[in-house]
Amino acid sequence: MQFGIFTVGDLTADPTTGRIPTEHERIKSMVAIALKAEEVGLDVFATGEHHNPPFVPSSPTTMLGHIAARTERIILSTSTTLITTNDPVKIAEDFAMLQHLADGRVDLMMGRGNTGPVYPWFGKDIRQGIPLAIENYALLHQLWREDVVDWQGRFRTPLQGFTSTPRPLDGIPPFVWHGSIRSPEIAEQAAYYGDGFFANHIFWPTEHFQRLVNLYRERYAHYGHGTPEQAVVGLGGHVFMRRNSQDAVREFRPYFDHSPVMGGGPSLEEYVERTPLTVGSPQEVIDKTLTFREHFGDYQRQLFAVDAAGLPLKTVLEQLDLLGEEVVPVLRKEFATGRPAHVPDAPTHASLLAHRDTLALNDREESVK
Repeated sequence: MQFGIFTVGDLTADPTTGRIPTEHERIKSMVAIALKAEEVGLDVFATGEHHNPPFVPSSPTTMLGHIAARTERIILSTSTTLITTNDPVKIAEDFAMLQHLADGRVDLMMGRGNTGPVYPWFGKDIRQGIPLAIENYALLHQLWREDVVDWQGRFRTPLQGFTSTPRPLDGIPPFVWHGSIRSPEIAEQAAYYGDGFFANHIFWPTEHFQRLVNLYRERYAHYGHGTPEQAVVGLGGHVFMRRNSQDAVREFRPYFDHSPVMGGGPSLEEYVERTPLTVGSPQEVIDKTLTFREHFGDYQRQLFAVDAAGLPLKTVLEQLDLLGEEVVPVLRKEFATGRPAHVPDAPTHASLLAHRDTLALNDREESVK
């Protein structure tokens, strides 16, 4: 089981001071958060991709490459990479390069994003969002697995005898998660390829995400990749902690009330009751996160949002200390308890390489018989 954090890199005013960080400050704070995540023992740091205010991470591979040079262990990911508006050829090149620089500590999450105007900015039609996601990923999948590609589709110029460079590290493409908050077609796509499926699992009730995950598991088995329980599932989550719940609620309330996403509707208490958001003590975060297995089955990756809504960097780093010291060690132990042996761990470059080598060895032994 992998634990980590994901960020959208928003520029939001701190409601307690009215101050909005500069782009430079926010970018540097994201780096500091990633470094802190490795320091406290988390497994994954993931950054979103946006091309509009109030967000700063327009070039995830640039940021992750910088973080890769300053870390040794943590897996670097996206949350998400825009498969609809990026050229699949450029994605193939950029992430293979990052994979080499990070010695394999890279995976990525494909998604369509949540900003409609981005489509015409990159010459795309939002009405073609799903077909773009399907076709572009089919090409990306091929580019990473075939040295020479001939290809023709609806949305980009044809390729003839094209080789994407650099080739994936050790011939193993980065593992891909497909992220969605609403689209069964994306769950189907993840299942078809035997890739991972990441349910954002914030803002909306758990029941909504259960339907997507259940569909993905059923279709994963349908396509012959394994049993439904062996499908590779990741979940989001949103937490704010202090050592006692009263302090957490009191401190987080202004950030919730003024949030451009969460504020203006149900109260904080109602929101916590209806969604996966946890505001309280470390034990309350542990207790609520453990219920996710009841809703989704055994899964492979849990990422938490900890830095949105204008929270200052100092507060975010304190959240990471609590995650690393008090929450994740307990979650690791509890999630491991009773986990069936046939449920796989989250794929890594090392595990994918070992699996390929094992298959090759078995093939050689069979050919000798």
